[in-house]
Amino acid sequence: MSDAERHQPFDGRTLLVVSTNYAPELTGIGPYAAQLAEHWAGAGADTHVLTGMPHYPSWRTDPEYRGVWRVVEKRAGVTLHRRRHYVPPRQTALRRALFEATVLGHGLLSPPASPRPDAVVAQIPSLAGGVIGARLAARHRVPYIPVVQDLMGAAAAQSGIRGGGRAAAVASAAERYALRSAALVGVIHETFVPRVTAYGVDPARIRTVPNWSHVRAPSADRARTRARLGWSEGTPVVLHSGNMGLKQGLEVLVDAARLAPGIRVVLMGDGNQREALLERAAGLRNLDVLPPAGADEFTDVLAAADVLAVTQRASVLDMSVPSKLTSYFVSGRPVVASVAEGGGTAQEVHRSGAGLLVAPEDPAALLSAVRKLVEAPAAADALGANGPRYVARHLSREAGLARFDALLTEVLADAQGRPRP
Repeated sequence: MSDAERHQPFDGRTLLVVSTNYAPELTGIGPYAAQLAEHWAGAGADTHVLTGMPHYPSWRTDPEYRGVWRVVEKRAGVTLHRRRHYVPPRQTALRRALFEATVLGHGLLSPPASPRPDAVVAQIPSLAGGVIGARLAARHRVPYIPVVQDLMGAAAAQSGIRGGGRAAAVASAAERYALRSAALVGVIHETFVPRVTAYGVDPARIRTVPNWSHVRAPSADRARTRARLGWSEGTPVVLHSGNMGLKQGLEVLVDAARLAPGIRVVLMGDGNQREALLERAAGLRNLDVLPPAGADEFTDVLAAADVLAVTQRASVLDMSVPSKLTSYFVSGRPVVASVAEGGGTAQEVHRSGAGLLVAPEDPAALLSAVRKLVEAPAAADALGANGPRYVARHLSREAGLARFDALLTEVLADAQGRPRP
């Protein structure tokens, strides 16, 4: 194989990626969809993405896209086909259903005007994206590869969303439709496999493709960053970064701040529960709610904290593994995970050796772990140092993208009847 062939493995291919979230969104699924599409474009593929208008995690459409119905953009070698959809300012089952319905309707009514793809890859969620991917692949008679980032049927049942019980059956039916027609199914964590197989997917058609660390390592002076943020060196800082939604159960951090006025709790991000959290935190002088940090300073802010918190409702087990974990591990700070023992989040914290696990929705237990780390800074630093090592061994961008290359190569080989590599 020549050097050109080695560096352009998908030259001459046309690929369609369906992902409601995409850059410039900085958190959640958007960065992964963007880096994957840009990687395949760099590998020679004519890569198209059917996506929505940027809105996450604030759940507000970015100002420059308000009023825009359809637009085609070129970004880092990728052709983006954006379609307008409803953005619910608050999450209820009905509002989420309307979000999915508008994504589905606009995507099917106005599919991308692109060449016939060789394969269609869809990120789930959203449910609509999965259904759109399956329908477009069937229309073109090409292989379909859904990648499960979250399981919305389980999410509706586990996250506490209003009306979630009724929504779970509908969401599960959509997931079943989106998954059963797939050539191969990617899952970001093995804890998703039992639910995917329960939808009738042959386990032999499931591949694990973990998310990778998509952010740079911290580089700024830690003391200067703390000073800039107004964090006293004598006050321990517990930081949560990311979406402020129902499944995160961030009330535990607000309640922990109330119990421990000597510890500063920082919620950095946005989401549909932000205002409710602000109301719950009224009067707390040791709790800050900050906007999301920019990409140029994000990991520097993480590294300036003493402890990084990941929280989930006790009911969240097998429907989500927070993408924030990969960024937390890169930062080199210890993690306290207030999550259910049996879930994928707990497994990742155990595997990394970068943090402590405590019972979910228990502010006293969370504070006990934080104090343990604060009182033993050398041990805390040692735990935190395990994070970058874990990323280097298992969660590098190169390794993550290589797994997706292998997934796509296998599907394309099967479609042409060639032996798998």
